[in-house]
Amino acid sequence: MLFFTNRTGIIRILHRIEKEGIRSVTTNHVLDELATLLARRTSYHFSGNRLMEIYDSDIRIERPSESDELNALDFFLKYADQNISFTDCLSFVLMQKLGLTRVFTFDRHFEYAGFEIVS
Repeated sequence: MLFFTNRTGIIRILHRIEKEGIRSVTTNHVLDELATLLARRTSYHFSGNRLMEIYDSDIRIERPSESDELNALDFFLKYADQNISFTDCLSFVLMQKLGLTRVFTFDRHFEYAGFEIVS
């Protein structure tokens, strides 16, 4: 199973995941970032349709608990000098919680936290 994050190139990654039959996980926070980015770069209609495709897919969407959010603050402070996003920190926590070590992303912050980036 792979975790995926980051907004850039997500459609290409989704096609690869589907083609290779890889079980995937993301978070509602990553989807929030994706929706906003797509809407601003294309249109709200296009963005909404892409999100519906994700919700209709086999991608598992994790939602952090309050405890997860508090644990993410530890990462947020630890990597403050790296200008890391809180969304990435939440991803780190949820990946650890789920025992995931590999991630589809273009964001090198995941390497700092000890995850293997797969592209």
